[in-house]
Amino acid sequence: MGKKRKMPGLNTSSTADISFMLLIFFLVTTSMDTDQGLARSLPKPPEDDQLNNEIKVKERNILNIRINKDNYLLIGDDYATLADVKERAKEFIKNEDNKPNLPELKPHKVKELGKTFMVTENHVISVQTDRGTDYGVYFAVQDALVSAYNEIRDEFSKQEFGYKYDQLDADQQKIVRDVYPQKISEAEPKKYGGQQ
Repeated sequence: MGKKRKMPGLNTSSTADISFMLLIFFLVTTSMDTDQGLARSLPKPPEDDQLNNEIKVKERNILNIRINKDNYLLIGDDYATLADVKERAKEFIKNEDNKPNLPELKPHKVKELGKTFMVTENHVISVQTDRGTDYGVYFAVQDALVSAYNEIRDEFSKQEFGYKYDQLDADQQKIVRDVYPQKISEAEPKKYGGQQ
């Protein structure tokens, strides 16, 4: 019988280097989504003369949206579904028929266009949640409200400029935002019923 040959061992000295290189490759080539969250700007701090003056808003100019811990929606005094939020918000923001229970229309002069538009300048959409409200429902309501503003701005942009809002230049977009500003107020979450 012949001599048994020894099996040569596998050279694993470069395995760690290869693993490290692969890790770096995937970190560099993978894109990360950073555009998450809500696009909201905090209001400017009140000036000294405004601190003692309460801002009074007529009740007809406020659309109250409440979400309870069971994720039921109340728009004004009516129960609603997520599908209703966008349409109700659009109706509230525009008030095309000048209904007395919706925000009052006021003339808004746009110097750049040389026109005056009747808009609901003083409208506010107030969203109030319960501490037990699901984030998914909260974000769905916020998304529906932003979508309502986007559709209204698109309609106005097409009517005045012939293009959608996101296709306009910065000056034209500013004009549209001045006519239809996004006014969503977020009230502090509360706990309804039970002990706090």
